[in-house]
Amino acid sequence: MKILNPINKMQFSPIKILIVIITLFTVTLFSNTIMAQEKIQMVRLVKIKVDPLQLDQYNIALKEQMTTAIRVEPGVLKYYAVADKNDSSQITILEIYADTSAYKSHIETVHFKKYKETVKDMVKSLELTDVNLIASAKKEGM
Repeated sequence: MKILNPINKMQFSPIKILIVIITLFTVTLFSNTIMAQEKIQMVRLVKIKVDPLQLDQYNIALKEQMTTAIRVEPGVLKYYAVADKNDSSQITILEIYADTSAYKSHIETVHFKKYKETVKDMVKSLELTDVNLIASAKKEGM
């Protein structure tokens, strides 16, 4: 009895191999592009006017919230908080989240709700602006 090996009967011409490789490459490329489009980072600028008499307490609460979020939430990627040199009660925060789902999860966390409760009488005004990151640059290792 003779057993036939189907692989031996297949003909692997260079053209067929090339077509398979191009097809696999194209599928991989487009699936990565589609997945990248679904996971667009959420970037937000927050402008806060703080009661100058409560600025030290506010800064403590802000730092606690930021460090906790970065430590425990994978979707919270970056925070930068800066104060105006001429008026330290004018604070601007750059927030970067993995995506809008990460932001929505963030605002439901215990530490964020604690922050909001703590600072509710310290914050005189709050302005939220969603922005698109156009470019970024940093030194190696920073």
